[in-house]
Amino acid sequence: MRILLIHQYFLEDNDGGGSRWNEMSRFWQAAGHEVTVIAGMVHYMGHRPDKYKGRYFLRETNRDGVQVIRCHVSESYNKSFVGRLWAYFSFTFSGIWGGLRYAGGRYDVIVVTSPPLFVGITAYVLSIFKRTPFVFEIRDLWPESAIDTGVLTSGILIRFAYWFEKFIYRKATLINVLTPAFREKLLTQKGIPDHKIIFIPNAADFSLSDELLTGFDVAQFKKKQDLDGKFVVTYVGAHGVANHLVQVLDTAELLKDTNVLFLLIGDGMMKKDLVAESQRRGLSNVRFINAVPKKDVFHYILASDVGASVLKKVDTFKTVYSNKTFDYMACQKPILMAIDGVSRQLVEEAQAGVYVEPENPSDFANKIRMYLENPDLGKQHGQNGYRYAKENFDRAVLADAYLGYLSRV
Repeated sequence: MRILLIHQYFLEDNDGGGSRWNEMSRFWQAAGHEVTVIAGMVHYMGHRPDKYKGRYFLRETNRDGVQVIRCHVSESYNKSFVGRLWAYFSFTFSGIWGGLRYAGGRYDVIVVTSPPLFVGITAYVLSIFKRTPFVFEIRDLWPESAIDTGVLTSGILIRFAYWFEKFIYRKATLINVLTPAFREKLLTQKGIPDHKIIFIPNAADFSLSDELLTGFDVAQFKKKQDLDGKFVVTYVGAHGVANHLVQVLDTAELLKDTNVLFLLIGDGMMKKDLVAESQRRGLSNVRFINAVPKKDVFHYILASDVGASVLKKVDTFKTVYSNKTFDYMACQKPILMAIDGVSRQLVEEAQAGVYVEPENPSDFANKIRMYLENPDLGKQHGQNGYRYAKENFDRAVLADAYLGYLSRV
């Protein structure tokens, strides 16, 4: 098949961040399919590589053989609400032009992944011009999550977002949801028929973790990174409003009398504030690390004692799976799940960790002390999570299942 993927935040080679679609396209390309990606020039953390300076479009082939058409995105992304909104719409329209001018020929199917919701405009327009059906993927419920985190505040824009959501769901041939809660929401509150919804969730990349589990020198890495003698709690992901990582700083303050060290890996619009706050409090047990490539992320996770999944305490986030949860599982690490809802259910069903009440530092600290005092329990939870993910969330298996749906389209 010839597959056209529209993903504003498709990662560069060796970029840090959510790599779901880099892995998925790698599997599809290796299976003999031709994948072309329409992507943005600005990383989801807001930075723009120098090679795009002065350019509006750039066509390149990544290390997996996938052709990527990079399209203009305004650099105003992290400056303000208006700036972020303009960044979304600048890609919406540059993506249309990039798809028409540089993604030539006919495609069998278009896949578009959101958020932001407005990439659906790009998919819909290109589907008309290319006479190609499109599959709409929901990684996060918009506009609900954008409203809850303050990204969308204008009444006019909120009404438009809800109208457009209904429109794009109606025009899509299939809708892929990443969690069972998304599916339930679409069925009961959005009026989407069951036959239109498919479920290909986030997953673990065992091709990388299994290689490292047998060939990576953890002891040497820990020594090099000054982690010896520390009980390491690692968080990997965005440092944004939605993550509310100040609760990790609050927890670290309660554990100053222990050998617990918190590693916060990633970037985001709140990172500078978090670093400043950590310094103000004198938290020597918190260490910030910039976003690193996926393989390096796994190095840090393998050198950790436990992984943390953290989000702000709002109802919308009860519907999401935290991406990095699957990486912790793949690396056989127990999980501190500070997210209620389906993510909590996942960890408890797999017996892969413990639930932490979001925004409750005392509970967070107590759960860490539990693992600190019971290392065998942590090891057992890590092994449970690995087995559960292997059976239910293997990226290679799910990539093949996704192809099955696309071939039907």
